[in-house]
Amino acid sequence: MFRRILIANRGEIAVRIIRACRELGVTSIAVYSQADRDSLHTSLADESICIGPPPATKSYLHIPSIIAAAEVCDAHAVHPGYGFLSESAKFAEICRECNIGFIGPSPEAISLSGDKAACRATVKGAGVPVVPGSEGLIRNADEAVAIAQQIGFPVLVKASAGGGGKGMRIAHNDVALKNAVSMAASEAEAAFGDSGVYLEKFVENSRHIEFQIMADAQGKVMSLGERECTIQRRHQKIIEETPSAVMTPELRAAMSEAAIKATRAMNYCNAGTAEFLLAPDGQFYFIEFNARIQVEHPVTEEVTGFDLVKEQIRIASGAPLSLPTIEPVGAAIEARIYSEDPDNNFAPSVGVVKRCHLPGGPGVRIDTHLFEGYDVPRYYDPLQAKIIAWGQDREEAISRLANALDEFTVEGIKTTAGLCARIVRSDRFRRGDLSSDMVNEFVG
Repeated sequence: MFRRILIANRGEIAVRIIRACRELGVTSIAVYSQADRDSLHTSLADESICIGPPPATKSYLHIPSIIAAAEVCDAHAVHPGYGFLSESAKFAEICRECNIGFIGPSPEAISLSGDKAACRATVKGAGVPVVPGSEGLIRNADEAVAIAQQIGFPVLVKASAGGGGKGMRIAHNDVALKNAVSMAASEAEAAFGDSGVYLEKFVENSRHIEFQIMADAQGKVMSLGERECTIQRRHQKIIEETPSAVMTPELRAAMSEAAIKATRAMNYCNAGTAEFLLAPDGQFYFIEFNARIQVEHPVTEEVTGFDLVKEQIRIASGAPLSLPTIEPVGAAIEARIYSEDPDNNFAPSVGVVKRCHLPGGPGVRIDTHLFEGYDVPRYYDPLQAKIIAWGQDREEAISRLANALDEFTVEGIKTTAGLCARIVRSDRFRRGDLSSDMVNEFVG
């Protein structure tokens, strides 16, 4: 077991990892930018070290600063959390070269998952169904049009190195497609330094279902069940739940098998997530693999009773999976709380938190770094908290989550808590009739 772990992240995920380290008896080392000097993760960690000025490119994304901090603090391993450097094959490779453990998959697996076109081809070769589309990167707009005419419109242009909805465009005809290819490539180049794009059939009215995977270095791979992440805004998830309201035992078994096949085909080790689209006719398609712990991992933890972050650390240290056969119990739903104003086109909201009351009660969990007096910085992702509710069934989980969202009180900044409460209380959500654009029904 690693004895000293540096956490190359900030916010609620850094706090989450610190707590896992405490339970394992491991020393936690926080890194922080000058903007995060007074943040919760900095004070909770056993040790902390400043890594640079506020911009992420000069701190949390600056590999030399992270490596230097790990070496100065004599860290045995680095946990990257999610975002920032968590899916940087270069960072994982440098950690390996410096004999610093990386709590995540190998650089080779990260590189493969990050190249979505190559990942798609790899899992397809293993017999996992993928969305019809190009066999690799498209060379130009004319090639894209030819493929689209073959598979049928609408189609989705996607950045091969993309994520978070960047470098992604939907097209319904030839003219729109040519424009979409150009725009997606330009956006991908600006965001990821890679203009490569590929084409997929746009599966209309699909649901976004992902499967949590854990795999060890001894070759054992387990699926811990699904999470439904259909409710999104601009391809950013807002509400996640398990089990999915449309899942059947037969479909779950088939999708779990596909997720495990994809994991093995990638020679993957540690925590990961296989993401699928589920079409209205019941056919499912692999779309990508996330080589890290997910923001929404708590819903899986709540129904399985298993700590995924502690298991990540164990696996990275060389230990085999400690999981027994998993039998999920009940239902869990997570609402992401962003510091944005839903009534003002989701404008960012920053400033000092003047009052902060976090909800509680049976089945309610809060993952956050908020506290009264915290100055929300403008430099980073607006995710400030996750409210998770567990219930014996979906109805109880919905009721608990709605009440917790009402109780959640933060003054000084605007948040999406009220929006999430309106969504989960709606008749449409309660009957499980979800779509990726349903958020539009609940904003002015």
